[in-house]
Amino acid sequence: MSPDQRRLLRGVSRSFDLSIRLLPNVLQAPVAIGYLLARATDTVADTTALPLAERQVLLALMTQAIAAPDMSKEHHSELARLTQSFAAQQTDPHERALMQALPQCLPLLLTLSTKDQASVRQVLSHITRGQLLDMARFGPGLHALQTEAELADYTWLVAGCVGEFWTELCGRHLPGYARLPQEDMMRIGRQYGMGLQRLNIVRDAGADLAAGRCYWPAKTLATAGLTPALLAEAAQSGRADTLQALAPLYNQWLDHTQSQLADGMRYTLALKPLRLRLASALPALIGARTVTLLRQAGPLALTRRVKMPRHEMRGLMGRIALGLASPAVLDKQFRRLSGDTRL
Repeated sequence: MSPDQRRLLRGVSRSFDLSIRLLPNVLQAPVAIGYLLARATDTVADTTALPLAERQVLLALMTQAIAAPDMSKEHHSELARLTQSFAAQQTDPHERALMQALPQCLPLLLTLSTKDQASVRQVLSHITRGQLLDMARFGPGLHALQTEAELADYTWLVAGCVGEFWTELCGRHLPGYARLPQEDMMRIGRQYGMGLQRLNIVRDAGADLAAGRCYWPAKTLATAGLTPALLAEAAQSGRADTLQALAPLYNQWLDHTQSQLADGMRYTLALKPLRLRLASALPALIGARTVTLLRQAGPLALTRRVKMPRHEMRGLMGRIALGLASPAVLDKQFRRLSGDTRL
């Protein structure tokens, strides 16, 4: 990747940029290109301040351009026009830069091998399907997922499939990369991705509710006598009785997330190459600490931003470096960050 493309990646996600730089060279390009394109489509899906119909048209064109590089010149011109118009309305400078650079990012896909291109297109087809479903589901006003099955489907579409994509690339480019069979790696890789998405959902719940999106299924909330509307009001006002009623579901959510992150650490510890193991470990380690901070905050986390402090991140990286990112050290750090008092 060029220095400009690397800056784009660093601007939209410092932590993921670090993970990509840690990857073996043969994996860096397909993972980075897939991430930049997915982040661009996500920006379109999430910019709720702009009209839904405009975003749906743009996302559909982006999806078509990713899937069909031989798209007509007229469609490419329309995509370029809409992209630049959309970029001009972005308030985040990094996301604006990413959207402005999209015409240069799309051809990067053609620099990959035929098989890697197919893998990137497949994972992006799942991700954009999830994003299009989200846009259709969450129109004006407050809307919620209805069932746990819808939630599981969503977390697979936008993140679980990424774990499978990563695993497929490793199997293709790094024979013998893992101590577990490829089938097991695909399964726990899927769970790892879904767990990271569940973590994002609970961490961003307050902001999502303010934007009219409730990812806690309505039928699940009903078991605690809650509704999406009550939850949205409590997230805005900090209403104690409603947040207290949420506590059992909130803890169950974090337990489920922690279990999936533990699958992610199993995935990591099965990896043989040092750089690959370290790149895979970082999201699970940061996620484990974030779950612990969310537990400490309780449902009041819906009223504030919970995030692992940078000084803790620096300390974590130092401890990993001292231990040479060995499986034993990574496992110990995961348990410590998860609040394991037996250490």
